[in-house]
Amino acid sequence: MDTALTQRWGLFVGLGVISFALGIVAWVDALVVSLASTIVLGVLLFVVGAVQLVHAFVVRDWSGRLMSILGGALYILAGTMMMEEPAAGTMAITLFISACLVVSGIGRIIMAFQQRGLQGWWLILMGGLISLLVGVCLYATLPWSGLWLIGTFVAVELIAAGLGWIQFGLALRQAAYIPPAN
Repeated sequence: MDTALTQRWGLFVGLGVISFALGIVAWVDALVVSLASTIVLGVLLFVVGAVQLVHAFVVRDWSGRLMSILGGALYILAGTMMMEEPAAGTMAITLFISACLVVSGIGRIIMAFQQRGLQGWWLILMGGLISLLVGVCLYATLPWSGLWLIGTFVAVELIAAGLGWIQFGLALRQAAYIPPAN
């Protein structure tokens, strides 16, 4: 184990504690985090669209120029809409996630029944049913689910990352510990 790394175990624990605490804050106010995340995504789409447009006008002899101009314009439009109406943006994102979960769930349910001869096939079935149920519930509870879903995802990610960094730091601490000689 790298000695320099094990001596800095506290930095990893500190990163984990901060990430975990921010995850709790995000969970408490998932609505604000959802709206803020949507605005940030809108800004990113706008910037990517602007860069794509500039690129399309700089590369004048490219055969894909027209499609690049159209794509850049659509990115700018989507980004602007998400920045101006973040609540509608969160609902659009939630609708997309809901559709992905439904399609994924149905796919796994079909796969599970096709693999019934394998041991544990029912776990794939259960996973598919859960995805399908979550997707349908998200859709059925729109527009409200759109207001908390993204913030909740961000919160869960921050909490999980925080726990992982804390565990890593503590493992480094343990690796660095040399018991006293008898």
